[in-house]
Amino acid sequence: MTMEHPDHPQPPPPVPGRLLDSIENLMIEIENARQVPLSNSVMINQDETLDELAGIQSALPEELRAARWMVREREAYIARTNEKAREVLADAKQRSEHMVSESYIVQEAVEEANTLVRNAETEARRIRLESEDFAERHLAEAEQVLAELLRYVREARAELHQTLPAQPEPPVSQ
Repeated sequence: MTMEHPDHPQPPPPVPGRLLDSIENLMIEIENARQVPLSNSVMINQDETLDELAGIQSALPEELRAARWMVREREAYIARTNEKAREVLADAKQRSEHMVSESYIVQEAVEEANTLVRNAETEARRIRLESEDFAERHLAEAEQVLAELLRYVREARAELHQTLPAQPEPPVSQ
């Protein structure tokens, strides 16, 4: 992730050509749509518009899919580390119970079990925090990409809603 300098903002990431073409096609379709009588609404072909929107969705930046993947991976990673911690704790408990059964090493068993439990808890905490930091960094990057994409969509919508200049009167032929 790069840091922006306040005096030199970075240019926005490029929007794929197919995405721009699809948005432009939708804008043209809406501009040329028949107006509903006594209304500011227009009629558009629902199937064509939905097909065009599906094309736009498939052209969205890879970062969106990557962000969703990262969230799933984070959750799977946390589940694996929690399972590993449970296994370590179960192993420590089993070992400590075995040691307790042998009376001449009861004190050592209790101390080792406590150490194993503390180490397992510390390791589980460290792994969880690292995975949360990893996910946070990548989600922040995805949030930045999504914010830029939202800005592009809002700009496109603003352009879409701008009033077009009046067309010159066509010459009248006699």
